[in-house]
Amino acid sequence: MGGYQDDLFMSEDVDFFARLTAHGRATAAPVAILDDLRVRQARPTALIAGILHSVSKTGLGVLAGHPHHGLAVSEFVRRRAPQTDGTHLAVLHPPFAPPQPSHPMTRTRSVLMVNPIPAKGSDLMHQLIRAMPEQHFTLVEGWWNTADQFTAYPNTTFVARVYDMNPLSRSHRLLLVPSTVEDAFPRVIIEAALHGTPSIGTDRGGIPEAIGPAGIVLPHTAGPQAWADAIRTADHALGEQARQHAASFTRPRLPDLETLGIYPATNTSST
Repeated sequence: MGGYQDDLFMSEDVDFFARLTAHGRATAAPVAILDDLRVRQARPTALIAGILHSVSKTGLGVLAGHPHHGLAVSEFVRRRAPQTDGTHLAVLHPPFAPPQPSHPMTRTRSVLMVNPIPAKGSDLMHQLIRAMPEQHFTLVEGWWNTADQFTAYPNTTFVARVYDMNPLSRSHRLLLVPSTVEDAFPRVIIEAALHGTPSIGTDRGGIPEAIGPAGIVLPHTAGPQAWADAIRTADHALGEQARQHAASFTRPRLPDLETLGIYPATNTSST
């Protein structure tokens, strides 16, 4: 893609800024929302907002372009972002759509885990699966296929990559998020919670922030026994608490941009 126009919003996450993009195209608003060092190429007259989608070099690298606003996807990311002259840092959680009405689905005793690779806690999953032969686990393919590592376990089902997690979220008792890395704000936690499925996760990165008061957060050093105890004793009331917590993330995000002073600039220049 060539140079940026005044009516273009840039982001890797299409869902995150779909509505904002539609507004920009309709109004020819001079706002550019970028997610990497290409902010340097934006027109100098544009209001620049950079999306801080992680604490990686790439995720925070947008600040090198000195955008007017640095929008972190979580409070965790905002705290880790370096202060940059001329850039106002704020939190803009990703938006989530409320679940669509659906037929009731029986919730099983199975627990769910997505993306079983080492960085996301696959080593712990192997230990848990062996330590809890009475518990059924459903593992969903993520970044790459690791099915061959789990096929020998009789209490495990491996699901190939899916693009609609709703049925799985509705039918499982718990979501496990044993990440060993600093995830910025795992969407899967909120998506599961919207269906009444609470999470058990580590204290890494933005995981506790996403879980909130409606789940269980364990130290990232916790072993399989602590995880097994948490799975066995998880309170059924957590499901409704998780649903209520997640519902707050389904609100429109344009008012947040208005509060930050980004959205009014769009309206003013388009009139």
